[in-house]
Amino acid sequence: MFFSGDSTTRKRVDLGGRSSKERDRQKLLEQTRLERNRRLYVRKQNQAAIKIQKCFRGRKAMETEHSKVREQFYGTYGRHLQNVDRHCFGPDSGFLRQLFFFFSARNAGDISVLMETCRLLHHLGQHSVLTASGYGTGDIVSLFAGMDYSFNHALVDYRVNQFAFACIQAVHQNRNHLKDQLLATPQESSETTTLLLEAVVLLIDPELPWVCKTVGYLLQRNAFTLLRELVLTGKDSTKICGSIGKVSSLERVLALIIPHIGQRACTCPNIDPRWSFSSQILTVPFLWHLFPYLKEVFATGGMSQHYIHQMALCVKDHTNVLPNDISIELPGYACLLGNILETAVVALSQPDCSFQMATDLAAVTTFLLEALPPRNSSSSTVGEEDITAGDDMMEIVLHRDLEQQITNAIDSRFLLQLTNALFKGITSVRGSHNEGLNDKEVAAVGAACAFLHVTFNTLPLERIMTVLAYRTELIPLLWNFMKRCHEMKKWPALAYLSGDGPGWLLPLAVFCPVYKHMLMIVDNEEFYEQEKPLSLKEMRYLIVILREALWQLLWVSPTAHSNIGKSVLKSSAHKKLSVEVIQHRVGNLVSEVLSQVHASMSFLHSANRNVQMLVIAAKIATLALGFCNQIVSVACFKTISFSLYSQAVTDGSRANEILKQAPFLVPFTSRVKIFHSQLAAVRQSHGSHGVFTRNRFRIRRDHILEDAYSQMSALSEEDLRGAIRVSFVNELGVEEAGIDGGGIFKDFMENITRAAFDVQYGLFKETADHLLYPNPGSGMIHEQHLQFFHFLGTLLAKAMFEGILVDIPFATFFLSKLKQKYNYLNDLPSLDPELYRHLIFLKHYEADISELELYFVIVNNEYGEQTEEELLPGGKNIRVTNENVITFIHLVSNHRLNFQIRQQSSHFLRGFQQLIQKDWIDMFNEHELQLLISGSLDSLDFDDLRHNTNYAGGYQREHYVIEMFWEVLKSFSLENQKKFLKFVTGCSRGPLLGFKYLEPLFCIQRAAGDSSDEALDRLPTSATCMNLLKLPPYRSKEHMSTKLLYAINAEAGFDLS
Repeated sequence: MFFSGDSTTRKRVDLGGRSSKERDRQKLLEQTRLERNRRLYVRKQNQAAIKIQKCFRGRKAMETEHSKVREQFYGTYGRHLQNVDRHCFGPDSGFLRQLFFFFSARNAGDISVLMETCRLLHHLGQHSVLTASGYGTGDIVSLFAGMDYSFNHALVDYRVNQFAFACIQAVHQNRNHLKDQLLATPQESSETTTLLLEAVVLLIDPELPWVCKTVGYLLQRNAFTLLRELVLTGKDSTKICGSIGKVSSLERVLALIIPHIGQRACTCPNIDPRWSFSSQILTVPFLWHLFPYLKEVFATGGMSQHYIHQMALCVKDHTNVLPNDISIELPGYACLLGNILETAVVALSQPDCSFQMATDLAAVTTFLLEALPPRNSSSSTVGEEDITAGDDMMEIVLHRDLEQQITNAIDSRFLLQLTNALFKGITSVRGSHNEGLNDKEVAAVGAACAFLHVTFNTLPLERIMTVLAYRTELIPLLWNFMKRCHEMKKWPALAYLSGDGPGWLLPLAVFCPVYKHMLMIVDNEEFYEQEKPLSLKEMRYLIVILREALWQLLWVSPTAHSNIGKSVLKSSAHKKLSVEVIQHRVGNLVSEVLSQVHASMSFLHSANRNVQMLVIAAKIATLALGFCNQIVSVACFKTISFSLYSQAVTDGSRANEILKQAPFLVPFTSRVKIFHSQLAAVRQSHGSHGVFTRNRFRIRRDHILEDAYSQMSALSEEDLRGAIRVSFVNELGVEEAGIDGGGIFKDFMENITRAAFDVQYGLFKETADHLLYPNPGSGMIHEQHLQFFHFLGTLLAKAMFEGILVDIPFATFFLSKLKQKYNYLNDLPSLDPELYRHLIFLKHYEADISELELYFVIVNNEYGEQTEEELLPGGKNIRVTNENVITFIHLVSNHRLNFQIRQQSSHFLRGFQQLIQKDWIDMFNEHELQLLISGSLDSLDFDDLRHNTNYAGGYQREHYVIEMFWEVLKSFSLENQKKFLKFVTGCSRGPLLGFKYLEPLFCIQRAAGDSSDEALDRLPTSATCMNLLKLPPYRSKEHMSTKLLYAINAEAGFDLS
């Protein structure tokens, strides 16, 4: 049955193996510990209460004593100091001792007494000989010290220190009530702040014996922090406008304190940088706008060198000494940068400006520029990576005036002064590489390159580049440095890089953009005769250096370059000197310079008539591209395979990076194959060559442009990628025979492009070389001209998308718009050779250009209507001078090559990019892009066509009719050969890479089963969709030639069938 006993009598068993005695012991120990902690807490509570009571009683007793002494003071000297005279300031009087014992800046009565004391002090000093402060120092010393200052100096110094600090403290404590008086001038003597601050001016006069001790005491009491808050409060005053330009009492105090920097005769102690003038006062926004006199004292008195060196030490130690930001738009570091830059030109121009000063200034400004947020400017080129880089972080935008202050400060004068100070004594003439590099030269190059690299990535480049390129010796100096390093095979480490990077990285990051800028506006005389910017021999050596750098970045260590994607850019958004960011930028710059060198050589080669120079230019151009053999051999671009196609279009692969950054290193034929593979992949995904299609055009031959525009404009982007089938309607309104299997569409594309791009239609104009570019006055002819340009862009893209070559020769400067690039001076000769000659004349004009009465305006003349446009705001009032002539030349070139056709080019590009992506054509330069569009006459190689022809219907390669056919075809003129090619393929130009790539291969089929006279009288026919020629077996060359010429010139479509 069941157990029914009492369970409480059962013995408890500890499953842990412990006895009950041990368990009770643990419990007792825990209780004892808790009790001990409780007693300790109560003891601490009692001690804290005693301390609080002691402090309270002490302060209460002190306040009581203060009140007692205050009443005694009033009884002795009166509440309005009626009983005070000159002797009360002496060492034997208790006046100042009692006053500073009970003085409180929060007590209104004490403030009144202090003001009366200051008023009396001013009154007693009025009749003395004037000094820098406005008073006689001898009388002031005797006032405080009596007959012997040296005997009472300790007491006098103490009282003067207390007096000066009490005045500053009183103004600071009541700054909100005195807001409108903080920037009052000495002439407003009735103001409270004027009385108090002028007393400080009097007490810290440089001629007084105690001045260093007093200023040192003020600095130890963080006087700059108090003065900063006074400035920030006073700058928002409604009465500030009337004080601008006048020296306020507050400004006088600052001007007397900042020279005490512990040098020469000054014995002031060095203070913590956190409370110094540079961190507390120089971080005030627009300081020099408030205090112009202080700016002069700071810049010319030698103080800037000391304070900038102090900041450079903090930068070196990565010490944050700046106060809290005033607002998000006015961060302290940006305000500090603006104020430093605004005085830098004056400081650098001083006779005592040292090399150390220049390097310190470069280090500080580099550090502060690097911290600036990215510039929010529509004029700068922003890529996709830049746009997405800030998605995950709060956007910081500087105050517009602060950004303008920084931008305006880095002007031509500043850049000239800084580079001259850094490279003073360093020659730009190359010496022997055995001489080595001294520490000063390495420091100068490092400082200049770090500053300029950060500046390039922070501020607009237009003014900076022109000044560096044409008004400094930066390029020769950097080139001398780089060449010597390369000869010695030793690149010194530069201290400014945040990470391990090769020594050539930072110099190239500065040299390449400036050198590229110089190449953009170089002319024949400068390049060949004057050998500027570098001699032709040195250019060959430069290309060696650049190609080795590119090899390292793109092939030897590609991860440093290819992994610079969005994640790296995000993390490095404010680290413009990080190795990853510089490597990414240098890779782009070196590629651009090598491309520019090649383009410049091609341009100069076509323009120059000097045979010797032509040979040199050709050699340099060959060297610029000769490096491709090295990369090609490694990257296997010579033997393109399917795997390489996939590698080339795979993001992050080495082949893909080369195509992006240095496509000119890859053979043109390889890039064309990759381009065609990309198009084929897209066409296949959209069924572009399917049997069935929903897009069918009915085109009237005599209204081909209107019909094509109305029907193609109605298609979506998706439909444009698909197949389009065309049926033609002749002049009688009858639909022509034939089914479009692709051949009629090719014929349609060739005819429509010829009609649409005809200059008679008014949308395009011709250069002197018969090259097409958008007509700037197209809007005067067609109301909907921009819509037509969009259509033409789509039309050209469709031709390229389908692999159809069209005979449209575009001007180079317009093709650059398809690559979204700007045009420069060296592109102008193809548009307006006469204007180019005039601009070059101005560039080399040695007399006073202002006498020519030129202004920053340009006259447009379209269809007899003249309009005047300003190249700059207010340009009609800005005269062209020798100083701004380079800017004028740039602006004129930009207006003609970019601005005038901006709308037409923009709409053309939008239509073009509906089918052709930008990265697909980025691997081609403008000349190669023209080949992609039109092919070349070399593609009409009929020997190549013969080797890639199939035969059917009884014909063979050795058949007598076939032998006769090729002989007849070779005898045709070039025009008739092009017509024949169009007759059989639908396009008058052969495939870009040869007839081997014609799809399907050209085929000749026997057209008649017998050789009867009736059969031989037939004309040859074709099936362009199959690239097929149906050729009767003619018996003679003359007969065959007559029939072929008739057929290809009849332009009867499929009616001949």
